[in-house]
Amino acid sequence: MPISMPGVGRAPDAPASREYRRAVASHLYTRNSDRIYRGVMQPNLYAIGVLQVDIDRRGQVGRMNWLRAPSHAPEVVAEIERIVRAAAPYPSPSRTVTYTDTWLWDKSGRFQLDTLTEGQL
Repeated sequence: MPISMPGVGRAPDAPASREYRRAVASHLYTRNSDRIYRGVMQPNLYAIGVLQVDIDRRGQVGRMNWLRAPSHAPEVVAEIERIVRAAAPYPSPSRTVTYTDTWLWDKSGRFQLDTLTEGQL
């Protein structure tokens, strides 16, 4: 039997399904096609960050939470947050979900998302 945790809501913290994660990552790629790093990435990336984004039923961005922020590159943190906000609305989930992805950032300012990465040397 599942353990109940009083005061903890399920919907806002529910992780996005694999299919929904791919849909959001594809949406971000479409909106930022000129910023996508094409091909296998170099081994020494400028920044790597893991970001959680709550997306509501209308596809709007809610809370953003860095699980791993590239603290050495605050400009990358700001740019990723700008990219995420500017790409709204996202595909609408049936309820608020938390989309988590790893941002792989090249020194050129181009990126890949781990969900759709072409790999790294």
